Amino acid sequence: MTGTARLDRRGFLGRTALLGGLALAPGLLSACTRTQVGSGAPEDDGALLARLRKQGFVRVGFAGEAPYGFQDGGEPAGEAPTLHREVFTALGVRELRPTLTEFGALIPGLLADRFDVVSAGMSITPERCAKVIFSEPEFVSPTALMVREGNPKGLSDLASCAAKGVTVGVLTAAVEASFAKAAGVPDGSVKTLAKQQDGLDALLAGRIDAFALTAISLRWLARTNRDAAVEVTEAFVPVVDGVRQLGAGGAVFRPGATGLRDAFDEELLKITGSPDRFVDLLGRYGFTAREVPPRSLRTSDLCAG
Repeated sequence: MTGTARLDRRGFLGRTALLGGLALAPGLLSACTRTQVGSGAPEDDGALLARLRKQGFVRVGFAGEAPYGFQDGGEPAGEAPTLHREVFTALGVRELRPTLTEFGALIPGLLADRFDVVSAGMSITPERCAKVIFSEPEFVSPTALMVREGNPKGLSDLASCAAKGVTVGVLTAAVEASFAKAAGVPDGSVKTLAKQQDGLDALLAGRIDAFALTAISLRWLARTNRDAAVEVTEAFVPVVDGVRQLGAGGAVFRPGATGLRDAFDEELLKITGSPDRFVDLLGRYGFTAREVPPRSLRTSDLCAG
């Protein structure tokens, strides 16, 4: 039997009650700003929302991971940019100015003040919470495997990958690497890939036997490669140290930007609190009512691990 559920990345919640009630308390904005040593970024961004409203735009970083955040015709698209555009418009900031970068460069870029918020559907984990602050969860989603058509190795989850000695592909800086390790997949059998398409290509070329990612990401990848001889397994919940790793993602802010984060949360709750509105906004990217985070899910609990 597994222990209490913890949501580390993007996951479908199979439990009816989890982690207590969701309470949002927008903070007060302060005018004081200092600089984080060695980063060039403000330590206290209390007046950031006011500055964003005055300039009329917010700088967002994203990483080209569909359907969470990607570039379409030169513009940011996907779950996070679409949701964040709605939130920031409600906050009086109408324009998103995007910076496309590698996933592993998002937090360093945020801390270096290259953008104001990460719009990438990033998983809320204790390790990341030690460096940055997250919004309340934007969505939940499970893990799955992409395998070659017919699933010749008979894989169902990461434990089956370990048992059968196969090679598993994961994205750079993504939590699936830790999930694979916890399931018993040796480090030498985990191949790191820069982009989703790299995972599919490596699978077809026989360099990996399975590509582990969130189920919704893999379904999108299969949808955009309709002729590829691949399939996506049923979703599953990884287990680490006896704890179910159900996933949740959110917007990411610099540690001092609590005023902006709290204002963001207030508007976000209006969307996640209305499944119809959530699906109306994000359904085009494959998000359904199953991906709506429950009000019982709190970022503070996810950060505590």
